[in-house]
Amino acid sequence: MGVDVGFAGGGARLARPFRRGAVAGAVAGALAFLAASGCACAGAQEAFPPGQIKAGADIYARNCSPCHGARMLEPQGAFDLREFPHDARERFVSSVTRGKNQMPPWGDLLKPADVEALWAYVVAGER
Repeated sequence: MGVDVGFAGGGARLARPFRRGAVAGAVAGALAFLAASGCACAGAQEAFPPGQIKAGADIYARNCSPCHGARMLEPQGAFDLREFPHDARERFVSSVTRGKNQMPPWGDLLKPADVEALWAYVVAGER
């Protein structure tokens, strides 16, 4: 079950470092570690406290809904936030604080915690 690394007449063999079961176990262990450590990997759903999502919904209703639609529905020509990629937090924060296209910057009006609450609301969706 080794790998032949010898020359034509040689018989040197190296032991296989992993067997199929060991590889599968290592992969499963790595995935379990990443899940337990809170890795924001592709496809992983972030968990936000309900209070943060509620605060984001309130901020959204006051400041964002006139353009992006009540409860993120019917955005009236603005970006549909239900389609915003959940792995693009930095892009979201930059757009909100600095503005983008027709959207004005909100960085002077919203605190960083408010922007994070908005992000929680956008990622969690309307509940």
